[in-house]
Amino acid sequence: MGYYLKKTRWIAFAGLLWVGLCSSTFSQGLDIAILTSDTLVSTQRTLYGAQKTISQQFPEANFRTFLITKESLNNIGVITSVKNMNPAVVLTIGSSATALAKENFEDLPIVFSAVKYPVLSGFVESVEQPGSNITGASLDIPTHIQFGYFRKILPDMKKIGVLYTDNTVSLIPQAKVVARQLGLQLIALNVSTDKDLPQALDSLVSVVDGIWSVADPNLFNPKATRYILLNTVRKGIPFMGFSRYVVESGALCALDFDYKAVGFQAGGIANRIIAGEAPDSIQVTTADVIWFHYNEKTAKRINVAIPEELASVAKEVYR
Repeated sequence: MGYYLKKTRWIAFAGLLWVGLCSSTFSQGLDIAILTSDTLVSTQRTLYGAQKTISQQFPEANFRTFLITKESLNNIGVITSVKNMNPAVVLTIGSSATALAKENFEDLPIVFSAVKYPVLSGFVESVEQPGSNITGASLDIPTHIQFGYFRKILPDMKKIGVLYTDNTVSLIPQAKVVARQLGLQLIALNVSTDKDLPQALDSLVSVVDGIWSVADPNLFNPKATRYILLNTVRKGIPFMGFSRYVVESGALCALDFDYKAVGFQAGGIANRIIAGEAPDSIQVTTADVIWFHYNEKTAKRINVAIPEELASVAKEVYR
């Protein structure tokens, strides 16, 4: 009798020990699913920033990266794998990865990064109140900062122009409000087709002191971009691009963002969610590390002097 009692107790103890070990093992794991759509340097920098930030607060975090492609069969496998993984957070880099996550992971918290205009893209309801199970770190640079830099270059600027399409029409009302707050008048013209561009640009050039731009893929195709850059330089109108690549092609200046810093922001948001906050209560962030770029050749051709305070901190100067 004593032998069987001891044996029974040992089996029970061993069972509890096994459950305890398993619970300890599983509790130490913190799975993070990462979705990307490319392997560009910008993506890798964003990924590095996010992983570093999460690992600093949660050293036990396990990262698994999935590359989505245009092949639906591959993406079905990614979707299935992520759902089976049941991660604490799904981190996405770029719009394509974010769209896939939003459509398929409604029961998982999603943190996007490196996304331009997340409200316009339909990923969140608003910057302040994202809604649902998603929030993140956008690439947006606040309009008042963009206008502020432009005004440093053109201190006497009163009227600023912008071209847009139906794709970016929702950005214009708030931009007008910001302009008024800074004592500027924003004159915005809609470009419905490529044929409308010459007349719209001529109309702006005749009344504004400078032209600002929004990242509108429906407007800034290669042909239209070349036309805008060529004609603003010819007519001596300062043109503020929406990225350093436009400056490299001939725009006077642009503000750009640091992808690693965007990753830091996304990682910080992920940490808050892992700690218990709901995604819909976390405001979408805008770029907080901003670089100034300018084209020295364009500045000379249109007779605009870049202030020393900007020239001295320029990330890139194109000559």
